[in-house]
Amino acid sequence: NGAVCIHPCSPSFHGETSFVCEDRKWQMLTDTCASLDVQSLFEVREGKPMNEKPGDGAKYFGADNYENHNCQADFSCIVPDILSSPAIPGNIADIVELLKKISLLLSENVSRGKMQSYSRIANHILNSSVISSWAFVRDRNASSMLLDSVNLFAGKLLLKNGSESIQEHFISTKGYSVHKNTSGKSFDFNVAFSNTRNITGHVVIPEEELLKLPKTSKAISIALPTLGAIIETSRLDPVFVNGMVLSVSLPEELHRILLTFEKVNKLENLKAQCVGWHSTERRWDNRACTMKSDNISSVVCNCKHHHRTFKSFSILMSPTMLRNAVLDYITRVGLGLSIFSLVLCLIIETVVWRHVTKTEITYMRHFCLVNIATSLLVADVLFILAAIVHKTALNHQLCVAATFFLHFFYLALFFWMFTLGLLILYGLLLIFFKLTISVFMATAFSIGYGCPLVISILTVAVTEPKNGYLRHGACWLNWYETKALLAFVVPALSIIVVNVVVVVVVVAKTGRSSIGEGCKSQDLSNMIRISKNVALLTPLLGLTWGFGLATIIDSRSLGFHITFALLNAFQGFFILLFGTLLDRKVLILDYMNVFYALRN
Repeated sequence: NGAVCIHPCSPSFHGETSFVCEDRKWQMLTDTCASLDVQSLFEVREGKPMNEKPGDGAKYFGADNYENHNCQADFSCIVPDILSSPAIPGNIADIVELLKKISLLLSENVSRGKMQSYSRIANHILNSSVISSWAFVRDRNASSMLLDSVNLFAGKLLLKNGSESIQEHFISTKGYSVHKNTSGKSFDFNVAFSNTRNITGHVVIPEEELLKLPKTSKAISIALPTLGAIIETSRLDPVFVNGMVLSVSLPEELHRILLTFEKVNKLENLKAQCVGWHSTERRWDNRACTMKSDNISSVVCNCKHHHRTFKSFSILMSPTMLRNAVLDYITRVGLGLSIFSLVLCLIIETVVWRHVTKTEITYMRHFCLVNIATSLLVADVLFILAAIVHKTALNHQLCVAATFFLHFFYLALFFWMFTLGLLILYGLLLIFFKLTISVFMATAFSIGYGCPLVISILTVAVTEPKNGYLRHGACWLNWYETKALLAFVVPALSIIVVNVVVVVVVVAKTGRSSIGEGCKSQDLSNMIRISKNVALLTPLLGLTWGFGLATIIDSRSLGFHITFALLNAFQGFFILLFGTLLDRKVLILDYMNVFYALRN
């Protein structure tokens, strides 16, 4: 597995096809086989600076290849060659590069003829029948480059008589002159999503926005019904675009627009999310929009337009974002109960601390339990804050910070469980080795907080520069693109396995009569009490995060989501129950303190 094989193209094509071995089968990875020669279609003299002004490339374009002078005006002469070529991955990549060059060098004074030729070329690779071919284009950013190129070129469209409309099957461009006395301006689109079905989109510039215009300006909008699906093929994240992509080019004074998207898949149990395409980070970003309304057939979004970052918008529907009132209710109630249980656990530990920590073993045990409860308490609070950060569409850095600390404290929970397991092994196996409190605390803090800190820092340092730290649609670790979630899953499940082994060792050792010869009966009693805690909490934590993995593997299973929500939300209650309330000594002291308090 993982081996790569390079295969040459057939004689009529140039390039190569690469395959990767997965599950003992060769799977196509990339395909650069192409029949087009972009250099001959777009002739640029050697030594010509790439930073020339737009429009300067016109005198080079097609000059050496075509005698038709009109080609320099609207480059229509190259359209037949492109439309007759097969829309295979290699040709798609070349056409994207061609459109990029046209946008950079020929985007000055874009006439109707230029826009028509450009749209016909783009339409060839936006056809719904070639979406699957995009998966094998070598450059994963090709679809993003195409979107940027279309936005740049269409934004320079000249308007005759105050309006313009250019329609192809899979790309539609409209433009209007706007001024402050215009009573709102709208763009209505009805374009093909497939060869048998159309979808609609609607863009409205509110009247209060138009009042900001100091002079007559132009507004351009482009509808790209299949581009969302094309972008999906370049991403491993299962979040899917569920409407057309609507791009808008507005004067800098205008910032807010209303967009209505018809849903492609009209599913009731999935949440819709309004998003904008962040052109510099090349990802969908929910900070660009807020949802105004959502029904089974359409979504209305209120979005902010920015000429450098947010110019394209759509709606997402994620299979991992199940819309279910029961799931939301379980999560909220469970988290509330978990936080209350953990606070109560810490209060009880504070009250009885002096009475239950008279020996080194009991001190170490309760010290670990307090840190387990504290770690989970902070993690639960951060979980709520992360949800607030995500829902209120605050900045990306806040979401990264929330995810980092959430990752750190969830890991700390497991590493303190691991420390508790090591404490059991110390008490049962190293009976002649004396561990002082100071050495124990230094070791415990190094394991309980030091290891999670190192793992958390390495995870964010490795994945965040590639925009692969966060999971799409949530403030949590990414799974589908960078597998950052493994930095939590692997340590957590490894610790669970180790602690299960520790429990087995305890059962084996306590069944032998020789155990009493090496340690005091009180220490043995304490070890058994600690082992019961570990034996009960470890399977519960393992089961919880086992179902967490199941929600990733089968993200549409409501049963997995509800079970994980139940177990995850009630972890605090389990710690209170099995770590404190079922401890007979703590319970008796607690009752005594309550009784004494009532008497006074």
